Amino acid sequence: MSEIPVLLGQVPGFYMKEEGRRKDIPFLVSNNLVIVPVSINENPPVNFLLDTGVKTNILFSKTLGDYIGLNYTRKLDLVGADGKTVLTASVSPTNHLDLGPIQGIFQTILVLDEDFMELERVIGVPVYGVIGFEFFKFNPIKIDYDEGIISFYRSDALKKKPFAFRKIPIKLENSKPYIQAKVKQADGVDLDVKLLIDTGANHGLLLNRETSDQIILPKIRLESDLGRSLGGDLYGFVARTRRLRLSNLKFNNVITSFPDETEFSYVIKDSGRQGSLGSELLGRMNIIFDYSREKIYVKKGLTYHEPFEYDMSGISIRVIPSDDKRFYISQVREGSPAYNAGAQANDEFISINTIPLDFWELSDLIKIFRSEEGREIKLVLKRYIDEDPENFELNEVKFKLKRQI
Repeated sequence: MSEIPVLLGQVPGFYMKEEGRRKDIPFLVSNNLVIVPVSINENPPVNFLLDTGVKTNILFSKTLGDYIGLNYTRKLDLVGADGKTVLTASVSPTNHLDLGPIQGIFQTILVLDEDFMELERVIGVPVYGVIGFEFFKFNPIKIDYDEGIISFYRSDALKKKPFAFRKIPIKLENSKPYIQAKVKQADGVDLDVKLLIDTGANHGLLLNRETSDQIILPKIRLESDLGRSLGGDLYGFVARTRRLRLSNLKFNNVITSFPDETEFSYVIKDSGRQGSLGSELLGRMNIIFDYSREKIYVKKGLTYHEPFEYDMSGISIRVIPSDDKRFYISQVREGSPAYNAGAQANDEFISINTIPLDFWELSDLIKIFRSEEGREIKLVLKRYIDEDPENFELNEVKFKLKRQI
């Protein structure tokens, strides 16, 4: 392995390898999450999530960390998303991260002591870690969701508002970006809220009821598993918020998550925030983050005017990580169209509307189940009888999508 160059006189951060006004990095979009290949210490690249909601770089796999020879100096305890699970992580300092034209020098990585690869089950793409604040702290960063391009600008390149973009102030606190917004609730008073901008979360809007007595859970709602993240599953409700306003940008009938309170909620309360903006909403814009000047620039994206939709089938889909493309049902919501048609948890998808699974990506399945009320869906599902993988039956399930919130 060749020796990694040490850049004398520079502080930890991300920098252009060659001088220029900007450098572009293509990224993979999965459910509006931003995924980039990253090489650690000149090893083969692996997928990382670009996540404004985290302060420190995280590697999900101790197995991988050990394999590529990371050095560890100490241990840390992290509280899981469920507020109960305590994760331990090993701290690996002074690493070199390579993103093509951009490099991260003297980068600290928290390496989880127990491998956490659950994100692949949820988004369908293997993700080995997250890059957070360090990537954004010195330079303006544009995320063009329409083109799938990250633009890394020279630190002084955007002194003026770019053409067709709107400027919105943000506040950096504890290395995370917050924005002020107005919420028109379905069943409550209008609210002024402080929201975390979280590119690594796949919801649209999330409101934490424990932070304010004025946040009212709408009457029309669904109880739901809200997703899997580090150290636990989040549960709560999904409903609609009548309107969200960011400066002069308006989003109507936004699908909103209302998670249950956890033992971790004190951290959210201490931050002073009432919730967060996730990729389902952020991905409808093209955004320039300018941390050093505490502002963002936003422009409406191609999907800005599309209605917000939630799953109309009742099926929660997960991926079986393997060389073969395999999807299964993790949950079926009681009373939903798929439930009434006979679909069951742990059924494996064989085809959808006569098209074999080889032709589908997980994001395609999520889109079709949100696509159009009344649309007919025909599934062929494999149901295992016992532990023997050769002992199964094939079932055909037909139903029509129905909007439930």
